[in-house]
Amino acid sequence: MSRKRMSSKRISPQRIRMIEDMTLAGLAEGTQEQYVRAVWQLAAYYRRAPDQLSEEEVRRYLLELRQRGVARGTFQIARYGLQFFFRHTLGRAWALFGGKKDRCAPAEAAA
Repeated sequence: MSRKRMSSKRISPQRIRMIEDMTLAGLAEGTQEQYVRAVWQLAAYYRRAPDQLSEEEVRRYLLELRQRGVARGTFQIARYGLQFFFRHTLGRAWALFGGKKDRCAPAEAAA
């Protein structure tokens, strides 16, 4: 994210951490800006900090985007940006984003 944009506003510790995580992951600056925007839009939609939202609230938000008919690319950017934030920055392995699910061991599944 450009230093000019970062220095012009007060930035939350979560946003800083997300930007650092994206930098470590090697994401391009444009991608970083889009992902940060996706998280900001989610927070604005609920008028709450994104780390205070539940998996169900995020799911409803993504469903709302689909129902509004946003372009596929717009939806995917929002989904991947939110997935990055919740999975990598906050460490939440939600099923919504393909997080690990409780699965039977192979021996149990065969029984």
